[in-house]
Amino acid sequence: MHFLNRAAVIAGACLALCLSGGAALAEAPVPDISACDPGAPCATPLPVKVVVVSLFEIGKDEGDTAGEFQLWKERRGLTMRIPFPQSFHDLYYNPETQVLGMVTGIGTARSTAATMALGLDPRFDLSKAYWLVAGIAGIDPEDASIGSVAWARYVVDGDLAHEIDAREIPADWKFGYFPRQTKGPNDMSGKPDPSGGEMFQINPSLEKWAFDLTKGIELPDSEEIAQERAKFTETPPAQEPPFVLEGEQLSAMTFWHGKLMTDWANSWVRYWTSGRGDFVTSAMEDTGVLTSLTYLDKIGRADRDRVLVMRAGSNYTMPPPGVDAATYLLRENEGYAGLEAAVENLYTVGSVVVDELLGHWDKYEDATP
Repeated sequence: MHFLNRAAVIAGACLALCLSGGAALAEAPVPDISACDPGAPCATPLPVKVVVVSLFEIGKDEGDTAGEFQLWKERRGLTMRIPFPQSFHDLYYNPETQVLGMVTGIGTARSTAATMALGLDPRFDLSKAYWLVAGIAGIDPEDASIGSVAWARYVVDGDLAHEIDAREIPADWKFGYFPRQTKGPNDMSGKPDPSGGEMFQINPSLEKWAFDLTKGIELPDSEEIAQERAKFTETPPAQEPPFVLEGEQLSAMTFWHGKLMTDWANSWVRYWTSGRGDFVTSAMEDTGVLTSLTYLDKIGRADRDRVLVMRAGSNYTMPPPGVDAATYLLRENEGYAGLEAAVENLYTVGSVVVDELLGHWDKYEDATP
């Protein structure tokens, strides 16, 4: 079964020819992988310079309310559809720029499976690809405002743990959820073991390079998110217009919310990073992506040092003063106040990094920043 849309291949090739005066195609013609079944051997795999990893899309891939993928597809010319039946969503590719867009699906299980499926697919040459995980998140109002974009230095898993119902915990415990290496949330003597899959460090030099490249970007503001952040009178960072920062990402399959859970998240990240990290964003999928890329790196199918994770705040991880956690969470489930700003700012900030990589590929092809 050969599903690849040949018209898209031709259109992409024509676009490359028009934009480059013929040089791009003369130097590196786009391989025709239409004869290659998904997951099957391919004589000439597609070269990939950047993989943009989105986690979900709201409706259609174009023309409606934008989720994480839509702006990348529309604005990056990801017109070449590549069937990907072994995962959640088909892939889209730009033959000229060699940018590949994927949507993993929500949750750690889907993100792990999707990333591994792509990494093992012989139709693609990912040996020099940079991976940009770009998704929305809950954001800690003690660190930033909705619409802000955080580059992660560490990605921490929030699922592998011990748990006792909060109604049954000892009186001196703040949380009933604690690391497996410890004897409770007050025991910090157990040393974190990164090999267990609970914590991943992003390549420090690459992350610093991406942050330095984008930290001065002035992100747009809007009346809607200004009204929402004005409610957070006790946390000044939450009242600021959107900005770019560094801060850790906590991945957990449960959509948690509230002041006490935010306190737990900060404690959890401090433990797993040995005090070097600061919890800023809450999402689900990133430890799944990094688990697969860590394994793929060992067989030369991906480069673990070429991974970046950025998350933009679509909602706060706890309510403003005077509002209870349940009420605020259920209201946010009807529509995140910062969704539009978050997806727009993900694209704005991420594109600066993608443009730099593509514009100076001779510099970044063989050596990371």
